[in-house]
Amino acid sequence: MFEWMAWTTPVAVFFSCIVLMLAGMTVWELKSPTRLRRGFLPLETTRGDRLFIGLLGAAYINLMFVGISGRLAEWLGLGADPSIWISFGLSMAWLALVMRKG
Repeated sequence: MFEWMAWTTPVAVFFSCIVLMLAGMTVWELKSPTRLRRGFLPLETTRGDRLFIGLLGAAYINLMFVGISGRLAEWLGLGADPSIWISFGLSMAWLALVMRKG
């Protein structure tokens, strides 16, 4: 069923984090309904909006990293491509920033 995708450990951790965030946001929303808020994003958002925007940004960060990792290895003179864990950390930092300040 899942053989169409390259399920590496970082990919599995990334998708597991998304599932856990969605479950946590559902419980949080049931316990404490959200209100519109304005942060650094140019529109008023709810927690769910910020989660969606953060996840979209996280996906783009991961895709960009995968796209440029070969070039990074070449530019920095590395023996192999940089670890995908770097993009995972960057994307989770972006998500935390959007959820907190967005």
